[in-house]
Amino acid sequence: MPELAEVSRIVHFIRQHLVGKTLAKVSTQNDDIVYGKAGTSASEFQKAMEGKKIVGAGQQGKYFWIAMASPPHVVMHFGMAGWLKIRNADTYYYRTDKPQDKEWPPKYWKFLLETDEDPKTEAAFVDFRRLGRIRLVDCPAEQIRKFSPLKENGPDPVADKDTVTEDWLASKLRSKKVPVKALLLDQANISGIGNWMGDEILYHARIHPEQYSNTLTDDQVKELHSALHYVCSISVDLLADSEKFPEDWLFKYRWSKGKKNASPTLPNGDKITFLTVGGRTSAVVPSVQKKTGPVSKDIKTEDDGTQNKRKRGIVPKVESDAEASEEEPKAKKAGSKKGAQPTKTADDEKKPEVDGTSAGRRRSARLKK
Repeated sequence: MPELAEVSRIVHFIRQHLVGKTLAKVSTQNDDIVYGKAGTSASEFQKAMEGKKIVGAGQQGKYFWIAMASPPHVVMHFGMAGWLKIRNADTYYYRTDKPQDKEWPPKYWKFLLETDEDPKTEAAFVDFRRLGRIRLVDCPAEQIRKFSPLKENGPDPVADKDTVTEDWLASKLRSKKVPVKALLLDQANISGIGNWMGDEILYHARIHPEQYSNTLTDDQVKELHSALHYVCSISVDLLADSEKFPEDWLFKYRWSKGKKNASPTLPNGDKITFLTVGGRTSAVVPSVQKKTGPVSKDIKTEDDGTQNKRKRGIVPKVESDAEASEEEPKAKKAGSKKGAQPTKTADDEKKPEVDGTSAGRRRSARLKK
């Protein structure tokens, strides 16, 4: 699933290719899930966008928006496999050599945008798994984050760096008794952190993902805060281009090489193991990430041989539309239980999300040609 860094990449390209231009033509394909579950329709989207000028773009975690000259504005979420393509622009964050990925209009498009300039700019929202969401938000552009679904989400560690302070993080961690990895993944706490970013942050902080959040020491909180901002800022600055990531990042070595029973290791020989924490597979380096306090009890170690065999440019096999994504959290209902699981959302499906290291997903972060 596209995370904070990958979404930042597409916002960069929207600003570069679309902001300041007027949409001469907007084409849509009806989808009662991608549009409908977000409370709008393809026809409403087309009517709201066509003929309007794009004046800005922004991001909060995994959500991003296109601001129009007048309301409503479009707020989007990629779900598991959605993306926004811009014709003749290298927007993708992973390598693809498939001829169909160069076709236009692209397969599985939900909307197509064409500007009124000559030559025109063309863009398309694509989502073959239909777990993305496209909605209209009717408010002044500068207030988008004060409306649902963004108002129910936590601060963005890059956009809201001044909010995500060490004291703020300490208070958040100690207010809950959940595995620290699960807390990081809960979008109601912090926006934008997904599976690979969560693992990277905890690796650099030298914290085990299953340790309860309220047991971290002051020094561990300090290390976690530093690692959080380091990983988020570097990956965003590099536009999720994984080939430019620092060589000492876990990301470089966590993926199996397509070999049966492969056991990933760091260059120094330290083994990378896999645990299921908060319903998600976590890559852990036990020699670095020690358990220093109580941990959750429902942890199972996964067989290294079952890990996803990731290759550059491989498009995932469609599993099921019922597989859930890490989407917007529901507003808390009165009397709801405080639990250890990440907040579920109105757009979530019945089955758990396919994990970042399980079969059937693309590699996160872009791989250049």
